[in-house]
Amino acid sequence: MTEQQKTNQIAAFNKQIATLREQINKANEETKVHIEKRDKLNEQFKKHHNDIRALENERNSLNEKVKTLKQQRETARARNRTIIEEITLRSKKIAELKKKKPRKSRTRLEKEIQAIEWKIQTTPLDLQEEKRLVEEVKQLEPQLHIYKKIEQQNKQIAELREELKTLEAKANAHHQELIATAQKSQEIHAIIVAKISEAKNIKREADRLHSAYIQAKEQAIPLYQELKELTEKKKKLQDAIREEDEKRKKSAEKTLKEKLESQARDKLQRGEKLSWDEFQLLADDDSQGTQTQD
Repeated sequence: MTEQQKTNQIAAFNKQIATLREQINKANEETKVHIEKRDKLNEQFKKHHNDIRALENERNSLNEKVKTLKQQRETARARNRTIIEEITLRSKKIAELKKKKPRKSRTRLEKEIQAIEWKIQTTPLDLQEEKRLVEEVKQLEPQLHIYKKIEQQNKQIAELREELKTLEAKANAHHQELIATAQKSQEIHAIIVAKISEAKNIKREADRLHSAYIQAKEQAIPLYQELKELTEKKKKLQDAIREEDEKRKKSAEKTLKEKLESQARDKLQRGEKLSWDEFQLLADDDSQGTQTQD
């Protein structure tokens, strides 16, 4: 291959190398874009994952509250049933007591007892009369006691009904809170489901971009290999041209030196005066000749 052919070949290599570098730079830019998009999506996925975990914790907390509210509601309902049973039982007792209720009214009985007791305390009585009056009080008191028992049962029924009213109000409040809490839990669950779906799409896209990044990276490998081979071929040609230049340069220097030596010897034979360079040139040649003989 002539020097011109080698030069042309190097120019062709340079053109191919430039094209390859352009393709590699383009592949690297694509790879960079894929990496940036992938990393951004991975950050979004991480954020979604953290949001989902926080929402799940909130939903679980609400579900625990719903469970507690249900327990409170059931406890209130059980107490309501107990109160109603107790009211029913006391109402039956009142009905039984009313059957034994004396003909005299409570007011009349109280007045009669008070009158007898006042008479015993303030009036001088013989022993027989006092015993009769005391006995009369003993007969009236059980009758009055029936009214007191009825009153006591009614009072306890009123207290139970008041407690029942309070429990029903609490139960209603718990029920309303339960409904609101359960609804909020369902809303959060719906958000979680949506975020999980979105996170899956983000992860799928991130995986696709990662695959594209791997593919682009693998596609660049042959380009780098070809670039390396072309660069090595170019270097070999450049080295060959450099060697040939060195050979030509040495050959030209040798020819020039031989010519100058010949001219110097001719001058010496003609008896002409030599310059210092010509003298030094002949001296070096003689010295080299002597070394060769040795």
